[in-house]
Amino acid sequence: MTTVKQVQITFDCAEPEAVARFWSEALGYVLQPQDDGPERQGSTAACVDPTGAGPRLFFQRVPEGKVVKNRVHLDVRVGTGLVGDERVAALEAECARLVAIGGTRVRLLPADDVDESCLVMQDVEGNEFCLD
Repeated sequence: MTTVKQVQITFDCAEPEAVARFWSEALGYVLQPQDDGPERQGSTAACVDPTGAGPRLFFQRVPEGKVVKNRVHLDVRVGTGLVGDERVAALEAECARLVAIGGTRVRLLPADDVDESCLVMQDVEGNEFCLD
């Protein structure tokens, strides 16, 4: 039986370099140099976790725009172990940081009987993700 050694998450987007810059700043990743060749210059970008623990993020230009909600999204885990007001404060602080680099706050989903609060956001091209 084969085991998976690595996972890469690929984003279709209009501006790969801009989206890669957002996610590298959001996650503390580093941009990887791309060797697209002159005919494909700027059509891809990538960033990686400098510790090697997280997946590589790859961004590729596609001609069509985003038209519906993502079927898959990232959860950025900033509130792990926190509850109530302390958790919401951590989510809001991270949200403010990400808005300053181009993200968009969508809405806070308050805690209920099953789940703690999370905050829905969008990256610079409108891809949804959660602060969890």
